[in-house]
Amino acid sequence: MAHDQVRKPKTAIVMLNMGGPTNIDEVGDYLHRIMTDRDMIQLPVQSRLGPWIASRRTEDVQKKYSEIGGGSPILKWTNSQGHLLVETLDKLHPATAPHKHYVCFRYVPPFTHDAFNAIESDGVERAVIFSQYPQYSCATTGSSLNAIADFYKDREIPKNIKFSLIERWASHPLLAKVFAERIKEKLAVFDPEVRDDVVILFTAHSLPLKAVSRGDTYPHEVAATVANTMLHLNVKNPYRLVWQSKVGPLPWLQPYTDDAIKAYAKQGKKNLLLVPIAFVNEHIETLHELDIEYCHDIAKEAGITHIERAATPNAHPTFIAALADIVVKHLADQEKVSKQFLTRCPHCVSERCNSSKQFFKELCGGITTDTSDITNEEAPSQSLNIK
Repeated sequence: MAHDQVRKPKTAIVMLNMGGPTNIDEVGDYLHRIMTDRDMIQLPVQSRLGPWIASRRTEDVQKKYSEIGGGSPILKWTNSQGHLLVETLDKLHPATAPHKHYVCFRYVPPFTHDAFNAIESDGVERAVIFSQYPQYSCATTGSSLNAIADFYKDREIPKNIKFSLIERWASHPLLAKVFAERIKEKLAVFDPEVRDDVVILFTAHSLPLKAVSRGDTYPHEVAATVANTMLHLNVKNPYRLVWQSKVGPLPWLQPYTDDAIKAYAKQGKKNLLLVPIAFVNEHIETLHELDIEYCHDIAKEAGITHIERAATPNAHPTFIAALADIVVKHLADQEKVSKQFLTRCPHCVSERCNSSKQFFKELCGGITTDTSDITNEEAPSQSLNIK
């Protein structure tokens, strides 16, 4: 904490994520915000149905949070990642130091307005908006970015801050490396006689097929992370990509993770390893849905012999190196908002999406690289001995 307070920050790293309630008293409001956010989930008569669903689910979700310690650890992990990231950036890239991280959650404090009021108050010269979802989806990163556009809808954009955007990084080699290392940790606990036959189930939050048909890039970006991880892992184990956390009656991406566990048990494949491939820190979907509901309850019911769940990256040194490498290369890039982000899905009809992309084109446009900020010698992968 002292690192962020000693010197006036020059560069802000704004870390976007959905967040999670730190205690059970926040659960109701948290669910209400999710269920009324049409970027996240679309319901008929959402202004009435959304609050009703949130109210109906609150008690059950509170019980789940009580079973994992009374709240989500996502804020703790995001702050840990942020502190380690800016310490690394200060060493690797002193020209843009001091760096300071700002947590920017979508559904719990600190909210978008908290983060952006803080960076304006701190008088930073540059702000890197950095999504902590490695794989882009309109429902996750897109919702957070829309909230930033909403924040500046009726207020002046500060002219003294140079903004830029990192909205996806699914194929970064160090992301694959940290997932591979997490997998190796758990493969090691299986009996050597079955270790090579353990089925690796990469699991990610599912997405409505309506969004997939529209052209949301999330499914193939998740698949890219899986492919890169398996290349880095270099094992002979069979693997599949499965999907979890479906909400509502509409069809979503399948196969579902719980169904896959049951189906493999029936096929006689009873040694499984779950890998949360789209989450960078622990939260309710790993600690409860995967650990309690799937690895304990469903696995026991299905007769699974041995099931493990790989840890998320959390504050693993390789993951911090990945974040630092992404930011340093971004600081050197002439393109401050990617053409990939600015291009809408082929079947997008959302005016909100269109206006948000235009906002970021203007917010991040016209920024040229100050070559004095970058030296060819500053390469995080080499400096941190990550190979």
